[in-house]
Amino acid sequence: MFKVYSRYGVWIAIALIAYFLLLKLIGLHQYPELSSVNGLIFGFGIYMAMKNYATGENNFKYEKGFEVGLFSGGIASILFTLFMAIYMYQIDTEFSAGIMERWNLEYSMGTLMLILSILIMGFATSIVLTLTFMQLLKKSWNTQDGNRHTIK
Repeated sequence: MFKVYSRYGVWIAIALIAYFLLLKLIGLHQYPELSSVNGLIFGFGIYMAMKNYATGENNFKYEKGFEVGLFSGGIASILFTLFMAIYMYQIDTEFSAGIMERWNLEYSMGTLMLILSILIMGFATSIVLTLTFMQLLKKSWNTQDGNRHTIK
């Protein structure tokens, strides 16, 4: 299981970093609204991780699927946050000031607040998407024909 969520977590982080660098390349990285695409990247990666784990298991348990989704998203969140911290503190030190100015916020800890926000948003996205996808992947115990309402 560690192999599945670590591999997908790294790939999600790579996709997030590549998307951010693409936005930087075309000059749109200053618009936080475009980070909503990060949710799609998280969603695709977490779903694929959970689906991959479910196909390899004969007896797919809710707890194990939840763990795979949560940890793959958590690893991606941590790696992407580390990248953004390096980017904001070492590469483009004016990036965080530009974002904070755009939001009309003037805090002395602007960069740290953005990094913490990125981490919290990543974890929150991971939890919500994992709970959502587990509803699709779990086996129903409610009725005899409950399995016809799940993805196979």
